[in-house]
Amino acid sequence: MRLTVLGGAAASPNPGQGCAGYLVQSGDEQLVLDCGPDTLAVLRQHADFRQVRAVLISHLHSDHTLDLVPYRYGLKYAPGPRGARVPLWMPPGGRAFLNDLGSVFALGSERDMAFFDEVFDVAEYDPGQPLHLGRFTITFHETQHFIPAWAMRLVADSQTLVYGADTGPYPPLAAFAAHADLVVLEATMPESQQQSGERAGHLSASQAGRLAAEARARRLLLTHYWAELGPEHLVEVAAAKFPGEVLLARPGLMVEL
Repeated sequence: MRLTVLGGAAASPNPGQGCAGYLVQSGDEQLVLDCGPDTLAVLRQHADFRQVRAVLISHLHSDHTLDLVPYRYGLKYAPGPRGARVPLWMPPGGRAFLNDLGSVFALGSERDMAFFDEVFDVAEYDPGQPLHLGRFTITFHETQHFIPAWAMRLVADSQTLVYGADTGPYPPLAAFAAHADLVVLEATMPESQQQSGERAGHLSASQAGRLAAEARARRLLLTHYWAELGPEHLVEVAAAKFPGEVLLARPGLMVEL
């Protein structure tokens, strides 16, 4: 399995880096996890956006979804053959979200079109059930965030990738990520402002390192961070809590599991 970072910024793009988005490949199959602003351009550098096996969305915040709009326009209007609709797996409530989002952008003659359904095969996953997509088996676990959000555990060819999506410190996630070859966790909060308790919706770098250590993961990829926090500092802080290799999300970074 291979993960390619499409973007790793937090709620707004960093200089030269978009928000949440990841390309996961196993053999000739490719999945896209989240589709935040400024990630489609990087995806197109590494894959044929028409041929991905599926797009999966962890939750409905804009920094994880907004590039679904240019993705839709690319699938509809880019020169070249149009294949089958790309499967788009949304969390519960995702179809209504897409309907609302499409109504904002469907202007003029597009008002009479199925804005997303014309090019995406839209479905909502059931977080309580495994999702089987070709080589991949995906299971879900709720996170602790400001809206419903879902971490994902992807297994293919005896390798395991866990994507934590957005979450605060939430002990059940350590068991969910147990012994993962790679765990992808956010590092959003400054250490001086790190949150705890039921209202905490984001991790700091040290909290990400601690969670990865509790999971006994092999490697940790820090993501969803602000450039203002100092990327190298984030790695140092996480490494003080996690004994394995700590990587930092940058556009185009490829991690072989």
